[in-house]
Amino acid sequence: MEHIKIHFGDNIEKYAAEEKSFEEIFQSVSPMFCFSKRLWKPQMDIYETRTEIVIQAEIAGVSKEDIAIEVSNKAVKITGNRRCNHPDRTATYRLAEIQFGPFERVLYLPSVINMEKVSAVFSDGFLELVLGKLIKPDIQNKHNISMDFT
Repeated sequence: MEHIKIHFGDNIEKYAAEEKSFEEIFQSVSPMFCFSKRLWKPQMDIYETRTEIVIQAEIAGVSKEDIAIEVSNKAVKITGNRRCNHPDRTATYRLAEIQFGPFERVLYLPSVINMEKVSAVFSDGFLELVLGKLIKPDIQNKHNISMDFT
């Protein structure tokens, strides 16, 4: 089984700037405006447990080889590309809602993560990224401080 490549670094924030082209602005008005390549944003969920941050991305139709994940201690960047599969370019489309082309999402993390405890699984069109939290030792227990309120 091939693993998803995860890169670690600190330059994720510089890629977070977002500019919209003329075509992207009108895409929400009419998806038929153009079939050219454009950025799309897959649906994602982030939830947190006591020990982990979990990111789930709905990216059906994207092959594992077209997914890239970059992780820093502050953010995660998930990029990829869903290739267009229109079988007949001469066909007249009556509805075209499925988006194709490259995507990029930068997600800022609510907690510092342990870079040693990062894993990703891609199955049935869903990417799940599990980030272990960097657990800070409890100061009170570390120094065996006892408090007496008598």
